[in-house]
Amino acid sequence: MTQVAAIIGGGVIGGGWAARFLLNGWDVRVFDPDPEAERKIGEVLSNARRALPSLSDVPLPEEGVLSFHASISEAVAGASWVQESVPERLDLKQRVYAELMQHVGAGAVIGSSTSGYKPSELQDGLARPGQVVVTHPFNPVYLLPLVELVTTQANSADFVAQAKEIITRIGMYPLHVKKEIDAHIADRFLEAVWREALWLVKDGIATTEEIDDAIRYGFGLRWAQMGLFDTYRVAGGEAGMRHFMAQFGPCLDLPWTKLMEVPEFTDELVDLIADQSDAQSGHMSIREMERIRDTNLVAMMRALKWADFGAGALLTAQDKRVRDGTALGAPLAGRDLAAPILVLDRAVPLDWTDYNGHMTESRYLDAFAQSTDRFMELIGCDADYIAAGGSYFTAETHIRHLDEAHAGDRIRVTSDMLVGQGKKLHLFHTMWKGDVAVATGEHFLLHVDLATRRPTPAGDGVEAAMTAIREARAGLPLPEGAGAFIRSPS
Repeated sequence: MTQVAAIIGGGVIGGGWAARFLLNGWDVRVFDPDPEAERKIGEVLSNARRALPSLSDVPLPEEGVLSFHASISEAVAGASWVQESVPERLDLKQRVYAELMQHVGAGAVIGSSTSGYKPSELQDGLARPGQVVVTHPFNPVYLLPLVELVTTQANSADFVAQAKEIITRIGMYPLHVKKEIDAHIADRFLEAVWREALWLVKDGIATTEEIDDAIRYGFGLRWAQMGLFDTYRVAGGEAGMRHFMAQFGPCLDLPWTKLMEVPEFTDELVDLIADQSDAQSGHMSIREMERIRDTNLVAMMRALKWADFGAGALLTAQDKRVRDGTALGAPLAGRDLAAPILVLDRAVPLDWTDYNGHMTESRYLDAFAQSTDRFMELIGCDADYIAAGGSYFTAETHIRHLDEAHAGDRIRVTSDMLVGQGKKLHLFHTMWKGDVAVATGEHFLLHVDLATRRPTPAGDGVEAAMTAIREARAGLPLPEGAGAFIRSPS
């Protein structure tokens, strides 16, 4: 049964939450009195549809149903998650929560996107305060995984576990802040950096662009994949954090920052910051900057995924959660072996395209290599088998390009085993975009002993799996185009 999320307030953050839930298979019901809400959320959703699938190596769930409603009571009907993202005014939020208490089911999670207020302030005076938590995300919500989940003693352990499970299920990371504080954790760091940046601009030390360069070309990249303390631990060398603190701790006594002071927020300072920011990036629209941001985030996070580190490890875990139980994740024993075997199903990522906007040639080989790897896993040549000393090496490859694929297109690869016996494995992959064959990839592989690097017969389990496929396909014709460029099976 499809679950329902209600979004109360459809601005930048509310729209991001709507996209995150919707693209992960939830029905989303929105309440926002702004007459432009549907257009604004539609634009955010358009960007999300372009970017979010690129983070995944498996297809996203079937998109849910988006609807807009004239009242809070209509929007929250049947919702198991309610996300409040109204403006940062405590009196307004408290009025919204008082109304929510009258209409939201007792088992639903009510989360607030607030960046500053504590959950106890939101819970104050409510009939069921234990239903309300802070779930503070980061923009763009549909890409960045962090959610600061801030709770109080009014929230039961079971309720907190429920909130964590839902956040995890939509591909995000719940950072449980167990002791509430104004602005939670992350925004306190951001506020400190922001204050220092204001002083540096005000005092004429740096421009807005120079400060941004210091972050994006330096420590920002380090923080993105390792955080603060691990970064400093590495900076301490073999002696680790103790050495770092001994070496740099005395610097804390130096007047390097003005974090204990706040510059007067004058019109002159606002003008100075705004003028420099306009000079820095005013030639681009906000939508253009968002697309550049999204493209860069996808590239960084996919790189971290390849390394299976930081945010990339979260993506890998999410892919596994999505893949398990789908046709792509089904074991060989549960498949129709007489039919081509599904080995890959995914969207074409942004970084797989070239200057013509097409999926570039090297990525066809990448997709077919991933398909071969998946086929090997299915017949038993998995990580454990390879660690034990056996694997397949590709001896010949041929790719035919039949049609076009572009960023965001969903592609599937099915595999025919033409030969699978002894040392030989001959595969014929077909890449599909809907019902259209986009390309074929033919691969001839030899089973090798990794110790000697010489061909050797496959292990008994692998041989048995190949025999089952071979017997199921006995007498079937070769797929169109197979065997024309790599020796025909004999």
